[in-house]
Amino acid sequence: MKRLIYPLITLLATLVCYTSCENYETYRDKKEKERSAIDRFITKENIKVIDEATFNAQGETTDTTQNEFVRLTRSGVYMQIVREGCGSMLEEQKTVNLLCRFTEYNILADSVLASNSMPFYFYNSALSRYVNGANFVDKMSVKRSGTTITASFVEGVMLLIHNTSSSVPGGWLVPLNYVNVGRPLKADDEIAKVRLIVPHSQGTAEATSSVYPCFYEITYEREK
Repeated sequence: MKRLIYPLITLLATLVCYTSCENYETYRDKKEKERSAIDRFITKENIKVIDEATFNAQGETTDTTQNEFVRLTRSGVYMQIVREGCGSMLEEQKTVNLLCRFTEYNILADSVLASNSMPFYFYNSALSRYVNGANFVDKMSVKRSGTTITASFVEGVMLLIHNTSSSVPGGWLVPLNYVNVGRPLKADDEIAKVRLIVPHSQGTAEATSSVYPCFYEITYEREK
């Protein structure tokens, strides 16, 4: 009997190990899955990707009629500038508060994760009830040093949902080197608006750890 049991145990252990190895995803596997998801999203949304040379030649603009997004090599973020915005760009070495409306969409899962620009209900443990994200405006404190921009969330949906950190995803800060962040003073003034495809490395802590890309639509406006 023992002669039969030991080989069976060995075979079973081998099968379990083989199955576990088959189901295990490496970081490389996850990155490839993310890359494929981004490519499918670009095709699905009929996005025209331009390089930075073209973007610069166009005066750092993207043609929204052609649904252009520029891929920024350093960050890997894809950016469309919908509106350049009124006012001026961030001042050097000055901390300012920016108000943002946004929608966060998980490209890999094909689902909205958070929003304060559309009805979006989520359970807030601090309030012990479901709340509508559209009742909030996200505020972040921002400082610019050359092309380096640092920021932290002060209040809003991103802080409530991604409550492990107040750090602003790197992808959110990329457009601040290209858009103005003023407040409307005239009837035809408009605040800055961008659309972004953000890889996990420039996303939230959850996106970074789980390796998924997000699509964002964000507006930026200087607080009074």
